[in-house]
Amino acid sequence: MFQQEIKIPKDRLAVLIGKKGEIKRHLERQLNLKVFINSNTGEINLSGEDNLNIYICKNIIHAIGRGFNPDIALLLLDDEYCFEQINLEEYARGRKNRLLTLRSRLIGTQGVFRKTLEDMTDCYVVIYGKTVCIIGRIENIFLAKRAIENLLRGSPHGKVYKSVERLKKKNKKDDRNKSS
Repeated sequence: MFQQEIKIPKDRLAVLIGKKGEIKRHLERQLNLKVFINSNTGEINLSGEDNLNIYICKNIIHAIGRGFNPDIALLLLDDEYCFEQINLEEYARGRKNRLLTLRSRLIGTQGVFRKTLEDMTDCYVVIYGKTVCIIGRIENIFLAKRAIENLLRGSPHGKVYKSVERLKKKNKKDDRNKSS
């Protein structure tokens, strides 16, 4: 029997549980494990026979805890999808104003940057607290992560868009050369 513990913000516990417990039950059935939630502390204990399933469940719960809709987080049940988290504090260098600026740059005016990045990379992006998280196919996560990191280092939005387009073209060209 394997066990794992994870903690998420208390305000995300209801989302994890779902209406009448449907999300929690779905995870338990799908991954053949038990999910015990302590709603007072936000601690979640996972136990089951398969350590890989516990790892997958932990990623799904972590994604929900970082602000993803459960339907998107459940994409992590598919082997082709993965979850990536970037800590904004590493780029803010301990300055609160800088953290707010970085969050604002990532979101963009009326959410335009985040939405455009999602469309360009075919990934889902959530900015929550001091993190930015990505869910997508493995090959697309690289594009989204690189774009976000470039923006956090100070690149203008337009340059970030162009670099994503350039990398997408390069990847398509590489894929064509591999299949030849």
